[in-house]
Amino acid sequence: MKIERLEPSQHKQGRWLVWLEDASVVRVGEGDVVSLGLYAGKELSDAQAEALAAAGARSKLMERAVGLLAMRPMSRKELLDRLCAPPRPKKGKWPYERLDAADMPDQEALRTQAEALREQAEEVAVRLTELGLLDDAEYARMVVRHYAAKGFGVRKIRDELYRRGVPREHWEQAMEEREPDEGQLLALARQKLRGAEPTREELKRVSSYLARRGYGWEEISSVLERLREEADDLP
Repeated sequence: MKIERLEPSQHKQGRWLVWLEDASVVRVGEGDVVSLGLYAGKELSDAQAEALAAAGARSKLMERAVGLLAMRPMSRKELLDRLCAPPRPKKGKWPYERLDAADMPDQEALRTQAEALREQAEEVAVRLTELGLLDDAEYARMVVRHYAAKGFGVRKIRDELYRRGVPREHWEQAMEEREPDEGQLLALARQKLRGAEPTREELKRVSSYLARRGYGWEEISSVLERLREEADDLP
């Protein structure tokens, strides 16, 4: 396989276009041009052609990953899951049992492709981490701040950290930055009470509400006691 042309992209800085003799185009990064020793007129061996194809796939994956992170921050696991998610089946092509045997996908080939994609995605994640664009510790702090500001308790915040795939090693440090706001918790309880008399039934309803938001019994019992005291102080 011969490289017919090699030129920088006019639309994307740092990207290079490799035109091959079969009229295909491979898009790679500037570093790939150097590391693979690419130049116009170069004859590629089979191994070099495979390395070029892998570099092109990795470059495309990197571009997609950066685009995803630009839309919203993610944990490393969330990003890898998005990058490695299988494509949605086209209408009329799913489920497989409706296809003829000849149209059934090669399961071994699918596994091989999935493994190759995962490996490339891992490489992309490592590079993004080096660039500071992927940071699980900072992401954990952001999640804690966000849900604490919305009035959620420790259990709910930990559930979110788990759901988002944040490694547990970052949980405690992130949670240390959370400053319990008793005023916020009391405001939530008052909002749920809606001015009603704090009867046993009403306080049970408030208690269940706060528990669903992730607060522990110690915090809940404290705020319930405040509600009782406020009611006793009324004329």
